[in-house]
Amino acid sequence: MTHFGIICPAVAGHLNPMTTLGYELRNRGHQVTVVGILDAEKKAHAAGLDFKAIATSEYPYGSIAQISDELGKLSGLAALRYTINSLQKSTVTLLQQAPQTIKEAGIDALLVDQVSSAGGTVADYLSIPFVSVSSALMLNEDTSIPPFNTSWSYSPTEWAKIRNKIGYILLSRVRKPIRATIAQYRREWNLPPHHSQNDVYSSLAQLCQQPAEFEFPRENLPRCFHFTGAYHNPVSRAAIDFPYEKLTGQPLIYASMGTLQNRLMGIFESIAQACAEIDAQLVISLGSGLSGDVPKFPGAPLVVKYAPQLELLQKASLTITHAGLNTVLESISHGVPMVAIPIANDQPGVAARVVWTGCGEMIKLQGLNAAKLRSAIERVMTQNSYRNNAIRLQTANQQAGGVAKAADIIERVMSTGKPVLAGAN
Repeated sequence: MTHFGIICPAVAGHLNPMTTLGYELRNRGHQVTVVGILDAEKKAHAAGLDFKAIATSEYPYGSIAQISDELGKLSGLAALRYTINSLQKSTVTLLQQAPQTIKEAGIDALLVDQVSSAGGTVADYLSIPFVSVSSALMLNEDTSIPPFNTSWSYSPTEWAKIRNKIGYILLSRVRKPIRATIAQYRREWNLPPHHSQNDVYSSLAQLCQQPAEFEFPRENLPRCFHFTGAYHNPVSRAAIDFPYEKLTGQPLIYASMGTLQNRLMGIFESIAQACAEIDAQLVISLGSGLSGDVPKFPGAPLVVKYAPQLELLQKASLTITHAGLNTVLESISHGVPMVAIPIANDQPGVAARVVWTGCGEMIKLQGLNAAKLRSAIERVMTQNSYRNNAIRLQTANQQAGGVAKAADIIERVMSTGKPVLAGAN
């Protein structure tokens, strides 16, 4: 059996799918250890995984909450720059401290979140294999589609490809500090240089929890890239108390702005106002944005700090979301259409795919108001095409194989030591 190490950001949107994957591998007899800062420990143990801490002085307990407090106040380019700056600091920490911890733990291979760009370099330095996992929107650069941080619609035209290329150039400038840090360590460790952003990902297998049907038509994907479908398992998550007795039986609208960009209370105010005159019950999950007393929103929605999202989606008629990939995929997994309000990072790209696939609508933050939101909600809840497309994607996601297929590919990498190609038997 193999001892796998997991490297990913210590936030729910990355830890939830990565620990679900780890839980599957653990149930197959492997040992799985999350290697990260202290804030990742609770979710690792909730999934029954081992945990090894790094950077305990640089990132004491509560560090992610502090970072989230700042990020949650931002949107657009400002939020992206803040995120890149935070990732740059964690990149330095990972390169400095992870190799020794991984070596001492006896880890044989790494599962590296695409966002943790330095994870593959750590694996190369230790001469152990690694598999890349896309927990957020897949980050592979391809000028046939728009950059992940834009809400641009897909177009196969040449002008769109030129637009996309310019977008990637601008994105590259923002990400330059991370690239430069990784390049420095690769030189010091006598590793071959990376020539493009795509070089940071595994040449053995790259796993993506999107179903292929929820991705724009790409022209340039590595042969070892696999669309496996979403990684969801409530058993691998900590239990969350919820007042189910307060559900009225009306059509349920579930609203969440995720665990990071959830401090913009004006968004929740608009959501509550938009839903106040609709014959439905609104449940708002404020996440860590809730401190002190529960705010009084129009229409008396049911407001909680954290919600058992997978369980509520089984009852939901509509999700209002920031277009975080996990919430979107979990909605798709339950055939629930959406209204997306993207705020930052990959959320505009996810929202663009919600629109492109016909399973929901998008309202940009700059144009958000209660009237516009109410119209979108009513369209999505009353026009059958949105739910039909959500169900179509639900079927595609189920057929993609999910966490079991992902684990099969990982085990095949370890048994053969060779790239596992998409479509290979």
